[in-house]
Amino acid sequence: MSRYPVHTIESAPAQSKPVLNQLQQAFGQIPNIAAKMAESPVLINGFIGLFERVHASSLTEPQIQTLLLTNAVTNASEWPVAFHTALALKEGVHRTDVDAIRHGLLPDDAKLAALSALARTLIEKRGRLAESNQRRFLEAGFSAEQILEVIAVVAASTITNFTSGVTEPPLEAQFEEFAWHAPAS
Repeated sequence: MSRYPVHTIESAPAQSKPVLNQLQQAFGQIPNIAAKMAESPVLINGFIGLFERVHASSLTEPQIQTLLLTNAVTNASEWPVAFHTALALKEGVHRTDVDAIRHGLLPDDAKLAALSALARTLIEKRGRLAESNQRRFLEAGFSAEQILEVIAVVAASTITNFTSGVTEPPLEAQFEEFAWHAPAS
């Protein structure tokens, strides 16, 4: 038996069940990453609280999905890359922009490129942004407040990226066409 089972609402610890119910209603199923997170009520409740706030930010859903996909690729997190590829496409991010991010490149869309570049830099530089990084982001039409919102998205995404690396959730059938494998290091 796995150290981290793919929980159902019935098998999850009592304090994880409300989040699993919420995800079931939102997605029509419980994503396997959340089913694994449910083993820890602390983790899954922290995750859902932060994600709710991220999705209530000033960033649009295509922008948020661009960030989440960039973060997953930058962190070489295979399950999240497949999941956020599907969601980015569903939210209207152009296929060429999604493919660019999946290959470690910047999207053609200037605003999405600014978001993707900032997120990648935040992860690679461990939160240390040079003034030039911030200036480029602001010149793309974003605000200083949105730099901080990007940090919230990176933090939320780190939860799923690290959980994926530790628990290795199976990829759901509907995301198999978006399977991605990290390049050999």
